[in-house]
This record gives sequence, structure tokens and C-alpha cells, in this order.
Amino acid sequence: MRAAEDDFDGGPVLRPVPASAARDRGADLGVVESRIAFLDARSLIGCRHRLRLDAEHPDMIAEVREDPGVQQRREAATAHRTKVRDELVAAAPADWVVIDPRLRAGEKAAATMAAMEAGAPRIWGGLLPQEPDTGRRGGAEFLLRDDDRGGYIPIIVVNHKVTDPRRPDPADFHPLTSDLFRWQPRRDKHVKLRPQPRDQQRLAHLYRMLQRHGMASPALVGGAIGLAFDRILVHDLTNVLADYDQRYGDRIAVVRGELPTQPSKVPECRQCPWWVRGPDGNPSCEGQLALMRDVSLVAPGSRAEVLRVHGVQTVDELAAWEGEEPDDWQHGPFSETVVTARAWIAGAPLVRRFDTVSVRRADVEVDVDLESYQEDGAYLWGTLLDGVYRPFVTWDPLPTEDEGRSFGEFWTWLMRVRADAHAAGKTFAAYCYSRTAEDKWLYESARRFAGKPGVPTTEQVRAFVDSPEWVDMFQAVTDQFICPNGKGLKKIAPVAGFGWRDPEAGGEASMGWYRRAVGYDADPDLSQRIRLFEYNEDDVRATQVLRDWMSQRAVDEVPSLSDFGRGATGGPEGGSGA
Repeated sequence: MRAAEDDFDGGPVLRPVPASAARDRGADLGVVESRIAFLDARSLIGCRHRLRLDAEHPDMIAEVREDPGVQQRREAATAHRTKVRDELVAAAPADWVVIDPRLRAGEKAAATMAAMEAGAPRIWGGLLPQEPDTGRRGGAEFLLRDDDRGGYIPIIVVNHKVTDPRRPDPADFHPLTSDLFRWQPRRDKHVKLRPQPRDQQRLAHLYRMLQRHGMASPALVGGAIGLAFDRILVHDLTNVLADYDQRYGDRIAVVRGELPTQPSKVPECRQCPWWVRGPDGNPSCEGQLALMRDVSLVAPGSRAEVLRVHGVQTVDELAAWEGEEPDDWQHGPFSETVVTARAWIAGAPLVRRFDTVSVRRADVEVDVDLESYQEDGAYLWGTLLDGVYRPFVTWDPLPTEDEGRSFGEFWTWLMRVRADAHAAGKTFAAYCYSRTAEDKWLYESARRFAGKPGVPTTEQVRAFVDSPEWVDMFQAVTDQFICPNGKGLKKIAPVAGFGWRDPEAGGEASMGWYRRAVGYDADPDLSQRIRLFEYNEDDVRATQVLRDWMSQRAVDEVPSLSDFGRGATGGPEGGSGA
């Protein structure tokens, strides 16, 4: 199962040669015989090692239960594409050929080719013929005939944002966009581009497949309709194709068993089954990296790639670094990366940057945490004041107008507590952990429910979140600690002595709880509502415990940078950065 993307076209389809044939033809060379395999564009982004393991052990992957969060994103993406299809086709039904989704793959491909050969203006749900020689397979939600140049322009429909709003102003670059119902690409001063390499790679993949059949528009462009469904973002593929060709060549070779791979810790590992499960009794990726003491455990992703170029393969080699930092290092202070390695070896979960630790405190303190579902809305605003948990919630399935009621009640209560504190001559602060989500839904809710009782204007929201009374505990941790094991609340709060009641507590798991709580798939399960309340309450209590710990005990309990200075590489063996 390949997890995080919302563009679910399926994973690599493999037809391995018999094991005996592989032994006869490749074992003497130490090379796995090439497999017959097909690869879609979704596999061009992400971990190469995971791609290889998925290809080599499809039966094991089939046994892995799909992560609830992945399943929900898949369902949300399907629902979004259905909505886009229905609205586009309804606007001009005579222009459209809709490929029947119930057809078998070969029949879909034949129907798509027939529609293009007949010159259909617009095709929905097109699937292009698989290419046994190149291994390419894939399809586009929308194929648009280029009336001016001939051929077809691939347009994909994705369940994420492809642009952000902007005020019209002078800029070096304005993206090309087109109206949804009439293809008229032009520079758009009202939006700014949200870089989405996966979209560009998929469009390049589809362009190459169209090109094979002489059906690609000479315009060398593709389009993406995002979550907002308000315009088509036009991508120029001129400078994308060379990168795509190189990337595709590498990935198809991996899937066919022609190139080796090694594990390395990346963000994708958090949701990968191979992180904790090894194939055929072998160690998991986590286990392999721990045995190797691999540098990616403390410098994941592109940081590890830079270090390996400079000969640093292990945590120990990084911890022993002396001299100038690498000239191509662009990932924050290099000295702190070295300290992170030394702390990992010593088993220290945190390192103080300064002699003192501080966090803004107030006479009246409120902790805030929200729960949202996909992009449908925020159904629960949890608060903690004087040890009392107060939730503001709607259990009407999102999206719902009742969300505006619960948000208005939350905002009214929060502002009343703030005003009462000011009137009494007391200081006030509200705390969250990683304010990105809270800020997003404060603004979104203010816009969506403008005029409803208690709902603030966006200007009122901005005045509050830009004030010193809105405190991000994540930023306080980031500023004052080096965190070898990560900076998420679930990583940091236990250091302060806090634990969650539910062992499965987490954002992805809560998505499934919410579906059951509101009855998306069956009758509402009231026990899941209690579970969500407890999870939300634990989150706000965690920020309160963390704040008290930082104010009172952190200096005494957390080692400082000076403890891991030059030469400080000793300590207990086998620390874990996973």
C-alpha cells in the first residue's frame, strides 16, 4: 500500500519471473532478473526502497491493513473527482465522452483511444494503453482536445490545493490558469502557485503516454484542477520532461529488480508498513537502520543525502565531525546537527540550546486544540481553563452549517475569558501546539460562517493570532531545544511526564474514530465520541503540562549544548532516533 498521496491510481503491477529462472539467469551475477512490471506516475514520488519492497513482496503488502487515514483520503479524493465530473459534464454534455468506470482496464483503454481518434472534445476517465516495453500505465481524469494544434492536453483532478489566493500586485511570475469550462490560459494575478512536483510528474507521465500514440498536444502543457475547483492551473511541461524521463528510468529499473536500494529514514516512514515489518523474517527498515546506526536516524531526508556525499554514513561519524561544516549544507546550523547525533548516542531525547528555558506565562491561561476532518471542516474546539476541559462541538456530519454554531460559541467563550481577564487587570494567553492547523481553521471558519452568531471577522481573527496572547508551544520548543527524536507533541510531552490515555491516539486514527462517531458508514457510535473527547482533552492537557515543565523543571532535567560540545561523543550505546 503506498500511503500519503491523494491521487490514487494504484501501485506497481508486477509479473515476476519464476524464481528458478531468476536463479539460472542472474544468481551467478548477484543480480535479480528483471521482472515484467508496470509503473504509474504516483510511484515517481517517494521512497525508492519502499517501491522495491512493494514490488518484491506483493503478497505481504496485500496482507497489510490500509491505514484509516489513507483510506479516508482515498475516499475524499474519489468524492471530489465525482463532484468535478458531474459539474463539468452537466455544463456541456454534448462535448463529453465519459468512459464507463465499470469497464475492464483493456476495454477502458480501447474506449479512450476510440474517443480520441474520433476527435471527442472532452473525455472523462480516460485510461491509456499499458506499455509492456516502457512499463508505463496510467490515465487522466480529463483529456481536452487542443482545437488549435491538434492532440490532447492531460488534465488531472487532485484533492489538494494547487494555488493560494493573492492580492493582485506586481510580481516576477504569475501562474497560467484557465476557466473551468472554456480553455483560455492566461496569466492570473489573483493566485500564487503552490508547488506540487507530484502533479507535474504525473502530467509528464501522461504526456509521454499520449505522445506514443501521436495524441499529445504540441503545446507541451497539462492542467490540474485542485481542491478549490475554481480554475485549471496550467503547467508548462517543457522543463519537466527531462527530469521525468530520468526519474522514471530509475524507478522502473528499481521495480524490475535491476537497481539495488537501501533504507533511509524519510517522512514517509511514519506511515510505511516496512518501517516496522521486514520481509521474509528479515529486519524492518527501522531495525536495519538501527543496526547500521545510519545517519538518517538523526538527519532524515535530504540532510542524510548531503552528509553521505561527504562520507558520513553513520550517526557515530556525524557525532565525531570536526572542522568546517559542508559548504553545501542548507539545513540550519550544522553544529546542532552534530549535537543531535551526540544526543542520540547518549539517549537524550532533548538538548537545551540555552542556560535557561522560558515560555510566556499569564495570569489566565487557556489551552486550545481542534479536531478537523479532511478539508470538510473543524468539528471540535477543545479548551482547558483552570483544569476544566470544555469542548465546543458539532456531531452533524461535516460539512454542516452547525459547524458555524459550534465555532461561534467557541470564539465567543474565548473572547469573553480574555475580556474578563483584561477587565480584572490580569494578563491572558491562549496556547496551542503547532499553530498552523488552528490558524487555518480560525480563518476558514470566519470566512465560511461570516455573519453567524459569535463568528468573528477575518480581521478580528488576524488581530488575535498576530498578538502575543496567542502562543505556539511548538515554536517555544523549536526555539529552545534540539530534538533528536522529533518535535511532535506525542514526542515532547512524554519527556515532561505526560501520557495519553488511548494508546492509538493520533491524527490519522482520529479520522476513523470520527467517521464512526457521526455515522458516515453505519449508525453513529457514541463510544467513539467519548474517545474523541478524551483524545482532544489529553492534547490540551499535554500542552499545559509541557508549559509547566518548561517553566519549572526543564533546566534541571535536560542537558545543554555544552554537555555535547567538541569531543562529547560518549554515552550509553544504542540510543534510538526512530
